[in-house]
Amino acid sequence: MDSKRILVVDDDAGLRELLQEYLSAQGFQVIAVADGKGMDEYLADKQADLVILDLMLPGEDGLSLARRLRAKSDLPIIMLSARGEDVDRIIGLEVGADDYLAKPFNPRELLARIRALLRRNEKVADKAEIKKPEEHRFGPFLLNLESRDLHKNGVNIPLTAGEFNLLRIFVDHSNRVLSRDGIMDLLKGYERSPFDRSIDVRVTRLRRKIEEDASAPLYIRTIWGEGYLFVPGD
Repeated sequence: MDSKRILVVDDDAGLRELLQEYLSAQGFQVIAVADGKGMDEYLADKQADLVILDLMLPGEDGLSLARRLRAKSDLPIIMLSARGEDVDRIIGLEVGADDYLAKPFNPRELLARIRALLRRNEKVADKAEIKKPEEHRFGPFLLNLESRDLHKNGVNIPLTAGEFNLLRIFVDHSNRVLSRDGIMDLLKGYERSPFDRSIDVRVTRLRRKIEEDASAPLYIRTIWGEGYLFVPGD
C-alpha cells in the first residue's frame, strides 16, 4: 500500500523541516511548502491525502486557503496557529478545517490527529462507493443516489463527498430527530475528534447549499439540546 501524502504549508522553515523528518519517520510521504503559491503548484498536478495548513502565512492566509480547498474537495485539513484563541479555532472550522492545533504542539499529538482524520476519511470514502439507483425529492430538489447529483429545478448544485453523505443520511431519516452522536454513527467513519462541532460545521456547509436562508433553515432544523431534524416538506 502506498504511504499517505501529507502536504505541509507553513512559512516557518524550521517547523517544515521538523515535520518532514518526524512524519517521514512515521511512514508518510511529506511535501513541505512555504505558502499558498507552493500549495497550488503542488496540487495542480499531484494529490495529497491531508493538508497541514498554517493560519498566518505571507500573502494569502490560511483561512483563505482552507476555504478554497474546501470548495473543491473534502481533503482533510489540520490548521495550525500560534495564537490558539477560540475565535481562530471557530473561524477555522467554519471555513472548512477538520481540526485545529495551537503552536507550540507535541508532534505526537499532531500524529494522532493525522491518523484519526485519515482513518475517518477512508471509511467515509468506502461508504460512498456503495450506490443505489434511488432518488429523493424535497421541495424543488432532486437527489440522485446513484449519480450523487443534487438538482434544484433542473440546475445542478455541486456537493462535496461529505455534503452528499450527510444529506443522504438526512433524507433517509426524514422527520426524525438525529443527535450528533447518531449522525456520527450513521456516517460510520466519523470518529470522535478534538472538535465536538465537526458535525455542526458540516451541517452549516450543507445549509448554505440548500436553504434559501441558512440562518432560518426550512429543511435542516436545529432541535436545541437534541440534534437535527430534516423536514422534506410535501
